[in-house]
Amino acid sequence: MKQSVTIYGKDKCPFTRSAVDALKEKGEEVVYIDVQKSQEMMDKMLSISDGGRKIPVIVTDGVVSVGWQGKT
Repeated sequence: MKQSVTIYGKDKCPFTRSAVDALKEKGEEVVYIDVQKSQEMMDKMLSISDGGRKIPVIVTDGVVSVGWQGKT
């Protein structure tokens, strides 16, 4: 069963790109949000991550994780 995955990050961040690519390759349905393009989305990411600015912020079926170590 596919999971709902939303990734908040930046286009130029290699960890964000790696997370998006790996999860898509795994078959997950990924919604990617570039937080540099929208203050509203930046504010949403900050609320989800308790104010943390480390990216990517990955929300999988409501569970939040911050950062990417390349594990799928």
